[in-house]
Amino acid sequence: MVKLISIHYFATMKKIVLITGATAGIGKACAEKFAAEKFDLIITGRRQERLKDIKTQLEKDYGIDVLPLSFDVQHKAAVDEAISSLPERWQKIDVLINNAGLALGKDSFEDADITDWETMLNTNVHGLLYVSKAVLPFMLKNKKGHIVNMGSVAGKEVYEKGNVYCASKFAVDAITKSMRIDLLKDNIKVTGINPGAVETEFSLVRFKGDEKTAGSAYDGLRPLIAKDVADTVFYCVNLPEHVCINDVVITCTQQAGTYYFNKNK
Repeated sequence: MVKLISIHYFATMKKIVLITGATAGIGKACAEKFAAEKFDLIITGRRQERLKDIKTQLEKDYGIDVLPLSFDVQHKAAVDEAISSLPERWQKIDVLINNAGLALGKDSFEDADITDWETMLNTNVHGLLYVSKAVLPFMLKNKKGHIVNMGSVAGKEVYEKGNVYCASKFAVDAITKSMRIDLLKDNIKVTGINPGAVETEFSLVRFKGDEKTAGSAYDGLRPLIAKDVADTVFYCVNLPEHVCINDVVITCTQQAGTYYFNKNK
């Protein structure tokens, strides 16, 4: 009987992490990392079939529960509908990882596509705001929580042809800092994670499927991989209750800032 009570106790103590943009790259790596450490997961993304595949694999490999939610963070109504309809068991969200984001194009300001600008702002900024606003009432009710916003070194320094992508990540940096101040009274931690060059689908999306150009972004480098960033996120989230890392900039050893690289020739 004691053994059964013990198992039930630990089962009810599992923490829940919500990860946006969980179908690839850093988001998927975060899902794998937290699943391996026995966190239950809410994973979101636009690609429904990929979400289902990830759910099946993680539940099989780690014996945790995964709830997939398919929506685009750009659409406030879709975000609100998905989050507000969460079953009560899934409303006790301990950690929100605002990972969904992208870069589109790398053009001089006068040549840039305004549609690309709008997509980046709607995803990187508005999407983060929509999801945070929808999830926050659950954390306020529980009187605890941790929000992790995925920024970028591009939110610390502007680089040539970065224009609106940099602007979107500067906005994320400002939102993260203001969240930390505003939610201080509510016992909610807020952390900004700002990676440099990470080899994921990021460049392929940025260069709209041009594999040659996307691959050349890492020539001469051993860049970060998604797991490096996921490990950093996990570390920040699992510190003692009285400790909050507010801001992290993480790059590979061959990078310092947005435009300083020591590339192998």
